[in-house]
Amino acid sequence: MAAIFDQAQAFTNSLDALINNAALQVAKPLVETSVEEWDAVMAANLRSVFLGVKLAYPLLKMKGGAVVNVSSVHAIQTSANIAAYAASKGGLLALTRAMAIEFAPDDIRVNAILPGAVDTPMLRAGLGRGHAGSGDVQTRLDNLARRTVNGRVGTPNEIAHAIFFLADREQSSFMTGQALVVDGGATARLSTE
Repeated sequence: MAAIFDQAQAFTNSLDALINNAALQVAKPLVETSVEEWDAVMAANLRSVFLGVKLAYPLLKMKGGAVVNVSSVHAIQTSANIAAYAASKGGLLALTRAMAIEFAPDDIRVNAILPGAVDTPMLRAGLGRGHAGSGDVQTRLDNLARRTVNGRVGTPNEIAHAIFFLADREQSSFMTGQALVVDGGATARLSTE
């Protein structure tokens, strides 16, 4: 990872933004999750952000850049059989707040985005957990869509727009240490309704 920032520093002396978008999800009950699987999820989803920010910090502080950490709605509400993923993404929210406080004197803003169900390869790979019902992939996607307030699964482009908002120094200049939920309203509805 250090080589990436060495290359960036050879090209420029500053970064406007760093987007940390790592995800590894182990879909199995907690008691069946091995220590190695737990550690792999933490390394991919949390340790990578720590290292990325640590290495990017000299470039970010030159002009007061932004850090956007891609967490997940699983950081605030979750489901069965993805405990390691949920814990890593919840830890990322705490790390986001800690970094926002620590980096504020350098005019570096740090925020997190919490996507809900977005049609990505990871979402499709996880449809076998049983949380989206049974049937083919499209039936399961349709089941997820019905659980959102707006009745559909999100697109990667919609998440990219929200990330750009948090990274842009003009649009979100007074935001730091915050978690922006982008989930089609899925977490707005009571699960008992």
